[in-house]
Amino acid sequence: MDGRDLDRYRIKLNSEKERVLSLIKQLKENEAVDSYAEIASELSFYDNHPADLTTETFDFERGKALKGNEKEILRKIDDGIKAIDEGKYGVCKRCGGEISKERLDFLPYAEYCIKCQNVIGSIKEYRSNRRPVEESVIGNPFGYGYNDFNEYEKVGFDAEDSFQSVDYFNRINNVFDNYDDDDMYVDPVEKISNEQYKSQLPD
Repeated sequence: MDGRDLDRYRIKLNSEKERVLSLIKQLKENEAVDSYAEIASELSFYDNHPADLTTETFDFERGKALKGNEKEILRKIDDGIKAIDEGKYGVCKRCGGEISKERLDFLPYAEYCIKCQNVIGSIKEYRSNRRPVEESVIGNPFGYGYNDFNEYEKVGFDAEDSFQSVDYFNRINNVFDNYDDDDMYVDPVEKISNEQYKSQLPD
Protein backbone atom coordinates (compact mmCIF):
# COMPACT_ATOMS: atom_id res chain seq x y z
CA MET A 1 0.00 0.00 0.00
CA ASP A 2 1.47 3.35 -1.03
CA GLY A 3 1.86 6.45 1.15
CA ARG A 4 -1.07 8.30 -0.44
CA ASP A 5 -3.47 5.50 0.50
CA LEU A 6 -2.07 5.32 4.02
CA ASP A 7 -2.58 9.08 4.48
CA ARG A 8 -6.14 8.74 3.23
CA TYR A 9 -6.87 5.90 5.68
CA ARG A 10 -5.25 7.84 8.53
CA ILE A 11 -7.61 10.76 7.84
CA LYS A 12 -10.58 8.36 7.76
CA LEU A 13 -9.51 6.73 11.04
CA ASN A 14 -9.04 10.10 12.78
CA SER A 15 -12.43 11.28 11.52
CA GLU A 16 -14.04 8.06 12.78
CA LYS A 17 -12.24 8.47 16.10
CA GLU A 18 -13.71 11.96 16.56
CA ARG A 19 -17.18 10.62 15.80
CA VAL A 20 -16.82 7.74 18.29
CA LEU A 21 -15.42 10.01 21.03
CA SER A 22 -18.31 12.42 20.51
CA LEU A 23 -20.80 9.57 20.77
CA ILE A 24 -19.17 8.20 23.95
CA LYS A 25 -19.29 11.69 25.48
CA GLN A 26 -22.98 11.99 24.57
CA LEU A 27 -23.70 8.56 26.11
CA LYS A 28 -21.92 9.58 29.32
CA GLU A 29 -23.93 12.82 29.50
CA ASN A 30 -27.19 10.91 29.01
CA GLU A 31 -26.10 8.44 31.68
CA ALA A 32 -25.41 11.30 34.11
CA VAL A 33 -28.94 12.70 33.77
CA ASP A 34 -30.55 9.28 33.53
CA SER A 35 -33.53 8.81 35.82
CA TYR A 36 -32.37 5.25 36.60
CA ALA A 37 -29.84 6.65 39.07
CA GLU A 38 -32.64 8.60 40.73
CA ILE A 39 -34.92 5.56 40.96
CA ALA A 40 -32.10 3.33 42.20
CA SER A 41 -31.39 5.77 45.05
CA GLU A 42 -34.93 5.49 46.45
CA LEU A 43 -35.41 3.62 49.70
CA SER A 44 -38.60 1.92 48.50
CA PHE A 45 -39.99 0.94 45.10
CA TYR A 46 -43.52 0.65 46.50
CA ASP A 47 -44.92 3.58 44.49
CA ASN A 48 -43.18 2.57 41.24
CA HIS A 49 -44.84 0.28 38.75
CA PRO A 50 -42.72 -2.81 37.93
CA ALA A 51 -43.01 -2.06 34.20
CA ASP A 52 -41.47 1.39 34.75
CA LEU A 53 -38.58 -0.14 36.68
CA THR A 54 -38.08 -2.71 33.93
CA THR A 55 -38.03 -0.01 31.25
CA GLU A 56 -35.53 2.05 33.21
CA THR A 57 -33.30 -0.98 33.76
CA PHE A 58 -33.47 -1.93 30.07
CA ASP A 59 -32.57 1.62 28.97
CA PHE A 60 -29.67 1.74 31.44
CA GLU A 61 -28.28 -1.62 30.28
CA ARG A 62 -28.71 -0.69 26.62
CA GLY A 63 -26.74 2.52 27.20
CA LYS A 64 -23.97 0.53 28.89
CA ALA A 65 -23.88 -1.93 25.98
CA LEU A 66 -23.73 0.87 23.40
CA LYS A 67 -20.91 2.56 25.30
CA GLY A 68 -19.01 -0.72 25.52
CA ASN A 69 -19.44 -1.27 21.78
CA GLU A 70 -18.14 2.22 20.98
CA LYS A 71 -15.13 1.70 23.27
CA GLU A 72 -14.31 -1.51 21.40
CA ILE A 73 -14.50 0.40 18.07
CA LEU A 74 -12.24 3.08 19.56
CA ARG A 75 -9.69 0.39 20.47
CA LYS A 76 -9.75 -0.93 16.89
CA ILE A 77 -9.28 2.59 15.51
CA ASP A 78 -6.27 3.19 17.77
CA ASP A 79 -4.84 -0.18 16.69
CA GLY A 80 -5.36 0.84 13.05
CA ILE A 81 -3.50 4.14 13.52
CA LYS A 82 -0.69 2.28 15.30
CA ALA A 83 -0.56 -0.25 12.43
CA ILE A 84 -0.14 2.62 9.92
CA ASP A 85 2.77 3.97 11.98
CA GLU A 86 4.38 0.52 12.11
CA GLY A 87 3.76 -0.24 8.41
CA LYS A 88 1.40 -3.15 9.16
CA TYR A 89 -1.90 -1.53 8.15
CA GLY A 90 -4.19 -3.59 5.92
CA VAL A 91 -2.75 -6.94 7.04
CA CYS A 92 -5.15 -9.56 8.43
CA LYS A 93 -4.34 -10.46 12.04
CA ARG A 94 -5.44 -14.07 11.52
CA CYS A 95 -4.02 -15.23 8.19
CA GLY A 96 -1.50 -12.46 7.47
CA GLY A 97 -3.06 -11.81 4.07
CA GLU A 98 -3.96 -8.43 2.64
CA ILE A 99 -7.30 -6.85 3.56
CA SER A 100 -9.02 -5.58 0.42
CA LYS A 101 -9.21 -1.82 -0.19
CA GLU A 102 -12.97 -2.08 -0.64
CA ARG A 103 -13.26 -3.46 2.89
CA LEU A 104 -10.93 -0.79 4.32
CA ASP A 105 -12.86 1.95 2.49
CA PHE A 106 -16.05 0.73 4.15
CA LEU A 107 -14.51 -0.19 7.53
CA PRO A 108 -11.10 1.52 7.95
CA TYR A 109 -10.50 -0.14 11.34
CA ALA A 110 -11.06 -3.69 10.01
CA GLU A 111 -8.67 -6.17 11.62
CA TYR A 112 -9.45 -9.23 9.49
CA CYS A 113 -10.02 -10.00 5.83
CA ILE A 114 -13.53 -11.02 4.73
CA LYS A 115 -12.74 -14.75 4.72
CA CYS A 116 -11.28 -14.76 8.25
CA GLN A 117 -14.05 -12.49 9.56
CA ASN A 118 -16.67 -14.95 8.30
CA VAL A 119 -14.87 -17.81 10.08
CA ILE A 120 -14.60 -15.79 13.32
CA GLY A 121 -18.25 -14.73 13.06
CA SER A 122 -19.42 -18.33 12.71
CA ILE A 123 -17.61 -19.47 15.89
CA LYS A 124 -19.72 -19.13 19.01
CA GLU A 125 -17.13 -18.30 21.61
CA TYR A 126 -17.82 -19.27 25.21
CA ARG A 127 -16.26 -16.83 27.63
CA SER A 128 -16.50 -18.31 31.10
CA ASN A 129 -15.17 -15.14 32.67
CA ARG A 130 -18.09 -13.18 31.22
CA ARG A 131 -20.85 -15.39 32.58
CA PRO A 132 -23.31 -13.89 35.09
CA VAL A 133 -22.17 -14.11 38.69
CA GLU A 134 -25.49 -15.64 39.69
CA GLU A 135 -24.72 -18.86 37.81
CA SER A 136 -21.92 -19.79 40.19
CA VAL A 137 -24.16 -19.11 43.19
CA ILE A 138 -27.38 -20.74 42.01
CA GLY A 139 -25.86 -24.04 40.84
CA ASN A 140 -28.63 -26.57 41.33
CA PRO A 141 -31.79 -24.63 42.32
CA PHE A 142 -33.17 -27.60 44.24
CA GLY A 143 -30.02 -28.25 46.24
CA TYR A 144 -28.61 -31.74 46.47
CA GLY A 145 -30.20 -34.82 47.95
CA TYR A 146 -28.63 -37.96 49.34
CA ASN A 147 -28.98 -39.81 46.01
CA ASP A 148 -27.60 -37.09 43.72
CA PHE A 149 -23.99 -38.30 43.92
CA ASN A 150 -24.72 -42.01 44.30
CA GLU A 151 -23.53 -43.65 41.07
CA TYR A 152 -25.38 -46.91 41.85
CA GLU A 153 -28.73 -45.20 42.46
CA LYS A 154 -29.53 -43.96 38.95
CA VAL A 155 -33.29 -43.79 39.51
CA GLY A 156 -34.40 -42.71 42.94
CA PHE A 157 -35.91 -40.02 45.05
CA ASP A 158 -33.64 -37.00 44.53
CA ALA A 159 -33.81 -33.34 45.64
CA GLU A 160 -36.09 -32.34 42.77
CA ASP A 161 -38.51 -35.14 43.62
CA SER A 162 -38.63 -33.97 47.24
CA PHE A 163 -39.47 -30.44 46.07
CA GLN A 164 -42.30 -31.78 43.89
CA SER A 165 -43.66 -33.86 46.77
CA VAL A 166 -43.78 -30.87 49.08
CA ASP A 167 -45.28 -28.72 46.33
CA TYR A 168 -48.12 -31.25 45.93
CA PHE A 169 -49.50 -30.24 49.35
CA ASN A 170 -49.50 -26.59 48.33
CA ARG A 171 -52.28 -27.02 45.78
CA ILE A 172 -55.97 -26.21 46.09
CA ASN A 173 -58.07 -28.69 44.13
CA ASN A 174 -60.77 -27.51 41.68
CA VAL A 175 -59.83 -23.84 42.16
CA PHE A 176 -58.16 -22.00 39.31
CA ASP A 177 -57.93 -18.49 40.72
CA ASN A 178 -57.64 -17.88 44.40
CA TYR A 179 -58.26 -14.20 45.17
CA ASP A 180 -59.27 -13.02 48.61
CA ASP A 181 -61.00 -9.66 48.63
CA ASP A 182 -59.74 -8.75 52.06
CA ASP A 183 -61.47 -5.69 53.51
CA MET A 184 -58.40 -4.61 55.42
CA TYR A 185 -56.55 -3.96 52.17
CA VAL A 186 -59.29 -1.84 50.55
CA ASP A 187 -59.40 1.85 51.41
CA PRO A 188 -62.81 3.10 52.53
CA VAL A 189 -62.75 5.63 49.68
CA GLU A 190 -62.56 2.84 47.13
CA LYS A 191 -65.70 1.21 48.53
CA ILE A 192 -67.85 4.22 47.61
CA SER A 193 -69.93 3.52 44.52
CA ASN A 194 -70.74 6.11 41.89
CA GLU A 195 -74.36 6.22 43.05
CA GLN A 196 -73.32 7.02 46.60
CA TYR A 197 -71.05 9.72 45.30
CA LYS A 198 -73.71 11.27 43.03
CA SER A 199 -76.26 11.28 45.85
CA GLN A 200 -73.96 13.48 47.91
CA LEU A 201 -73.63 16.14 45.19
CA PRO A 202 -75.87 19.22 45.47
CA ASP A 203 -78.61 19.48 42.86
